[in-house]
Amino acid sequence: MFFRIISGTTLAILLALSPLSHAANSAPTVQEGDWVANEFTFNSGEKLNDLRIHYYTLGDRSKPAVLLLHGTNQPIKALLAPGFAGELFTPGAALDSSKYFIIIPESIGSGKSSKPSDGLRMNFPHYDYDDMVTAQYRLIKEGLGISHLRLVMGYSMGGMQTWLWGEKYPTMMDALVPMASQPNELSGRNWMMRRMLIESIKADPAWAQGNYQQQPPALKTANIMFSIATTGGTLNYQHKAPTRALADKLVDERLAAPVTADANDFIYIWGSSANYNALPALNRITAPMLIINSADDERNPVETGILSGELHKIKQAELFLIPASVETSGHGTMMSAKFYRDKLRAFLAATPQRQDKK
Repeated sequence: MFFRIISGTTLAILLALSPLSHAANSAPTVQEGDWVANEFTFNSGEKLNDLRIHYYTLGDRSKPAVLLLHGTNQPIKALLAPGFAGELFTPGAALDSSKYFIIIPESIGSGKSSKPSDGLRMNFPHYDYDDMVTAQYRLIKEGLGISHLRLVMGYSMGGMQTWLWGEKYPTMMDALVPMASQPNELSGRNWMMRRMLIESIKADPAWAQGNYQQQPPALKTANIMFSIATTGGTLNYQHKAPTRALADKLVDERLAAPVTADANDFIYIWGSSANYNALPALNRITAPMLIINSADDERNPVETGILSGELHKIKQAELFLIPASVETSGHGTMMSAKFYRDKLRAFLAATPQRQDKK
């Protein structure tokens, strides 16, 4: 088997994980590590030696395992913040880390996992969501030695990968929870904005075909434009910025923030969604599925009716749609787990757990 495990390090979650009274020394810690495949073959036919998948875990690995998948370009700390982890990982919560072994891998192209900015730049193999899921599966099976998952759950890109998990490995999990996602191919405004994000960076002379010395200026402006256009929620933005002055303040704050991303990494990871399409194989999904979306999701507009027209193809699936309000934030609503924590807990309680969890 072509793999090795690099010992993880431990870091304490600095933020209090619960809005309730919770002693600081009882907050769960995060184990951090790497799994490395000596050779990995991508769907493009390209190969990479020593593909590295960085991952984080919470809890005891003897407990039922939960795979949690992040969004595009989303830092893992967003999943450890009070609005998410504080609502889901604490004692008695849906994903209580004393009862589950929570695994959060960084996808190919993200964080400390292998990515173009490691050195290959635009010569890095072209990857897609299917490659990401394959690498996650190998991490779980080969790296961590886990044969079954209690739950696969993901947000945005991770939500789309959750659909693929249910199709590629239908008996691997007890339950599936894709969030802020749909199974259909990228289309409409969602894909058009992604294309413009990529093209804006490539059109910047400073990009220099990926051989830049400094991050091209278009990276910041294109990313801010994309974020405002596709995440935040119409009602929420109007509530935060009811005047031009307040709207300018929000923009100025984003423009003043430092650039922490890499242009080539951006091009690769946003482009990796180009061939995503889980629709043709929906009937392969056998695990019970709870689909969590928000009514104001800019990237997955509910008014298209795409999702509601496809649910009948899945053996057991329920859509939980969060109503739009000044408290929701469009595509980013799922980072406020208060909107669905009780529904998730009830769903898991009603979903049978296989005994051979490892």
